[in-house]
Amino acid sequence: MIAFMYIFCLVVWGLNFIAVKIQGTPISLEVSLAYRLIGAAFLFVLLAGLKRPKGWPSPKDFLPIAIFGVCNFALSYLFLYYGTIWSAAAMVTLIFSLKAVLTPIALRLFLKERLDPQVIAGGTVSLIGVCIVVYPLLRAGFEITYVKGIGIALLGTILTAIGDASSARNARKGIHPVYSNSIGGCVAAILLLSICAFQGQNFYLPTSISYLGALAYLTVVASFGAWMFYLKLVEKIGAATSGYMVALFPAIGGVASVAIGDSEPTLYLLFGCLFGCAGAAIALGFLRTVPRSGKEIEQQ
Repeated sequence: MIAFMYIFCLVVWGLNFIAVKIQGTPISLEVSLAYRLIGAAFLFVLLAGLKRPKGWPSPKDFLPIAIFGVCNFALSYLFLYYGTIWSAAAMVTLIFSLKAVLTPIALRLFLKERLDPQVIAGGTVSLIGVCIVVYPLLRAGFEITYVKGIGIALLGTILTAIGDASSARNARKGIHPVYSNSIGGCVAAILLLSICAFQGQNFYLPTSISYLGALAYLTVVASFGAWMFYLKLVEKIGAATSGYMVALFPAIGGVASVAIGDSEPTLYLLFGCLFGCAGAAIALGFLRTVPRSGKEIEQQ
């Protein structure tokens, strides 16, 4: 069962931006994301009401939870959505894997946690991977929109890392993640609805199979189902071991991007994804823990 949950989370989250690409833009990205956040927030609130776990936040915890919701759900998702549409899903997945490096940096900046040298080494390798993929674009000439997509995807990943630091703070305070996700999800949904209202967006639901299927996947499977499995994995094998799946996101995203015709199957893409996987693995300490992985799992 652990293997199934691990593979499920790995594949589902590895295909996250592929689903965004398939969903497309029959309506604005802000409205599409608002639908996703409303659905996910409803599911989390429903779960919190049914389970009623211990760890309800105190009033002083609501601001950090709101920051978590804004950074991890609202703005980061919105920027990553735009990055996916403006560039390529494989590129965004590769950039998003940098969160394995950026999150420890955010933890160091905001929570004063120790920054291991392996994070710097992994970050260097991951950046080389991004440069390998970008290099042919620089040689052949590129559209400014593609470059904007890369930049906004990087900004979205940075916001995700900040949200992760806020999430770590909430966990230290003993706040149950179901409550963090419920409240954070509601804050994110309200923010996106406010942005849509400010922009004067029209709210309607496209009826194409591709749009509805992608929306259901992103809302129920990626935002809720995979997250539930991930919590179980953290409980069974620990957060560190569970986090190794991030290292394989570029490989899954790269293969899927080629499969749907979003990216060309080039050696640059292959080696860029390999370097991205290797960099994330190094940053997460995979190489350091492989020889004693069995023992580590037992201890956790």
